[in-house]
Amino acid sequence: MRVDKYIWAVRLFKTRSQASKACSGERVLINGEFAKASKLLKDNDVISIKSTPIWRTFIVIDYPKSRVGPKLVNEYVKETTSISELEKLKQYELVNRQNKTLGIKGRPTKKDRRNLGKWFD
Repeated sequence: MRVDKYIWAVRLFKTRSQASKACSGERVLINGEFAKASKLLKDNDVISIKSTPIWRTFIVIDYPKSRVGPKLVNEYVKETTSISELEKLKQYELVNRQNKTLGIKGRPTKKDRRNLGKWFD
């Protein structure tokens, strides 16, 4: 089965086009090497997917015929990411969520920088 189709079918990505873009954007590794979307998977291949601060790792168990429900995902793929890495991901997402509620979208603008300067002076 193709990499992009597999990672979409086991619900690692919401759409197949997102899965293929991740492959072409070098955010998917198969056994430690960057994978094209058309690469064929084998049993026990290790898939690593970049989730911004960490690489999440999965092991291929079986191949679904089509996209599976959330309850059946464990029959086809096993996550091997360490607990400490998953905690780091949760912390990163929490900070991003808090920044979004405060209206912070990334780097501060000049106006934001001046306002921050007033706080520290």
